[in-house]
Amino acid sequence: MKKVISILMMLLVGGMAFAQSKNGQFRERMDSVLRTRYAKVSYDTLYIKRPDAKLTLKFRGNLSGNSIRVKQTTDEQVRAKLSTDLRATASVAATYYGITAGVSINPAQFSGKKYKDWELNLNAYFNRFGLEVGYQYAKTLSGDISDVNETFHLDKGLVRLSNIYVTGYYAFNHRRFSYPAAFTQSYIQKRSAGSWLVGFSYQGGSIKTTGKATEEYGTEARFYVGNFAIGGGYGYNLVAKKWLFHLSAQPNVIIFNSNNTKINGEKTSESLHFPEMIINSRAAILYNISPKYFVGSTVLVNTSLLGDTDDYTRQVKWRARAFFGMRL
Repeated sequence: MKKVISILMMLLVGGMAFAQSKNGQFRERMDSVLRTRYAKVSYDTLYIKRPDAKLTLKFRGNLSGNSIRVKQTTDEQVRAKLSTDLRATASVAATYYGITAGVSINPAQFSGKKYKDWELNLNAYFNRFGLEVGYQYAKTLSGDISDVNETFHLDKGLVRLSNIYVTGYYAFNHRRFSYPAAFTQSYIQKRSAGSWLVGFSYQGGSIKTTGKATEEYGTEARFYVGNFAIGGGYGYNLVAKKWLFHLSAQPNVIIFNSNNTKINGEKTSESLHFPEMIINSRAAILYNISPKYFVGSTVLVNTSLLGDTDDYTRQVKWRARAFFGMRL
């Protein structure tokens, strides 16, 4: 019996050592792959370079919002000015050999306040191309709706807003111009450079009355938008000693939509009015305190321009961020 137990113990210890060895080999292999990818030079080193550190930590404060302006003159002139509550979060992000992951929290949750809105944002920035994906779900949309006779205040909780935004870009001068230098700091812009851009945008979502609104006003309504646009623009990184200033705009013309309105079961489709647009604007400021420490801020704005001068919808979704980072 003692011999059997001894053999089992030897197998168990040997198995654990083998597993640890395999895990160690896997980590080393992955680290080698990431390091090789990180060190690969596919850019002009006079304009762009990689940070010397393999790990970058950032502490970020985020603020976002969404506002909608509507004008309707089909039957009588109706105007609406609506917006969601501002959403403030704090987050920590780590970038290891150019791969970034982060986690965010809402400080209001610690005060016991029940927060009804939430967002999910995924960004992948590369020198050659990039992709931004954002989803928003909000129950705090409120504001004033007026006609020629009176003004009605839409309270929070009567409608539910959901939106998804997808934007992609391709930078022609990607060997000298770097989006990541401004937005993820996984590259460093050494000299000023700009690039023409080409890309696309998609906006989808709905505004729908809740059961509370149906009970109080006897109306069940849903407004749906689905817009796909293509276009181009220009971006520029200005380097001034320890400063980096970024500004870019990408106007996209909507070429397809599936917008419609449904009120008390009656559905009406909205035709495309050329030129309807989705404009993606980006700005950033970065200050390098030293080779190790930096601070900065970024702003992303998605603006949808639908309709014409008589009947239109203007929606502005934005997100601002301030951060402090260190390279290790």
